[in-house]
Amino acid sequence: MIRNSGHADLPLHTGTVPRWLADRMMVLGTLITESLVENFGPDEVLTRLSDPLWFQSFGAVMGMDWHSSGITTSVMYALKRGLNPRAKELGLYVCGGRGKYSRMTPDELLEIAGREGMNGDELVRNSKLVAKVDNNALQDGFQLYQHNFVLSRTGKWAVVQQGMNTDERKARRYHWCSSDLRSFVEEPHTGVVGDNRGQILNLTDSKAREARGNILEMSCEEPERMLKEIVQIGKPAGEMILMQGGKVSSAAHATQKAPMQQELFPEIEPTPSLQKDEALIEVGGRSIVMPAHHEVLAQDVDLKRLGGVLATAYTSQPKDFESLLLTPGLGPRTLQSLALVSEVIYGTPSRFTDPARFSFAHGGKDGHPFPVPLKIYDESIRVLHDSIEKSKLGYKDKSECIRRLHNAALNIERNCAPQADFDAAIRYEREHSAEWDGKTV
Repeated sequence: MIRNSGHADLPLHTGTVPRWLADRMMVLGTLITESLVENFGPDEVLTRLSDPLWFQSFGAVMGMDWHSSGITTSVMYALKRGLNPRAKELGLYVCGGRGKYSRMTPDELLEIAGREGMNGDELVRNSKLVAKVDNNALQDGFQLYQHNFVLSRTGKWAVVQQGMNTDERKARRYHWCSSDLRSFVEEPHTGVVGDNRGQILNLTDSKAREARGNILEMSCEEPERMLKEIVQIGKPAGEMILMQGGKVSSAAHATQKAPMQQELFPEIEPTPSLQKDEALIEVGGRSIVMPAHHEVLAQDVDLKRLGGVLATAYTSQPKDFESLLLTPGLGPRTLQSLALVSEVIYGTPSRFTDPARFSFAHGGKDGHPFPVPLKIYDESIRVLHDSIEKSKLGYKDKSECIRRLHNAALNIERNCAPQADFDAAIRYEREHSAEWDGKTV
């Protein structure tokens, strides 16, 4: 089971995802999700979505900017477009979205609950509680502007929501999963993604249990009595004590925190991208730098892992990949993409500590590490779709080959893969970009 807690810095980026990429993201994201459902069941998709690093890698393999806040919006929009029309088949529903669409979540949940025989009021309450915890109980300077509630037919759910700090021009992504939830108000998160800037007001910390009790007790007192008590408190002593620790590390000092929103999910327009080039993710005992620079640099990638992928693509053994290699038009470059796609499907949590590596599947819309090779992207979609459809009919050869592609890359990486020549790999991609219909925004 993927269960990580942590935080990371996500620079805010402006702009929209072009239709030529958005449509492909919808198809590829749906196929990867369908493969997860086929192999592990729909609840595993919720587990994956609640892992901040897997989510970032998932977006990168689909051609989004590998490090930016835009991955959150674009990935969830792609999944909502792709999964909801097939919800009966796959057993997954995606509700909510960005801005005004986030406020539609309760109505969407009630409608789904009515069809599936679930407790709609409880689902709506869960959705609102998750939003209130991250926007109010966790006052880290980030106001929510996106809320997606992903529901399984089994009644389990995951939430991916994102907040924005307009002053700092940074985003924080919050991940929840019901299967690991024991309390909404004490240590509830599976992961929090954002900039680590020290102390915050975190009423979900286990150390804040007494403070939560005091707040509850105060709320039951007569207002006039409480006002008299407050007036007697001197300013220095009356300042709110800040808390730090637990699973959630944080982002804005209390004096810099954004005002409380009256709306459940405020709509905020994006702000220009950051110039600062430092950020940090800590998930479990691991950490990863998510810098603000657009380009993918060698230090952003595990070069031995990338070397394993590249070696697999160019030295694949016919016996292992016979049915895959016989696919008309399938070449080593498509195998490279499929090897990274297969890792998103079959990889363990430790494989996602360098999300930038997954941008070597289909590049990035901003041209980093290279333009999106549309011919390769479409071929990856075709092969993955073909393997899933044949697997449904009982012909699992190609589906097994995609799994073995991941295993072969692991084997090469462990036993014989040198570190990838990073500059040579990018140079090769750019030299062939026109041949593969490379495209950027």
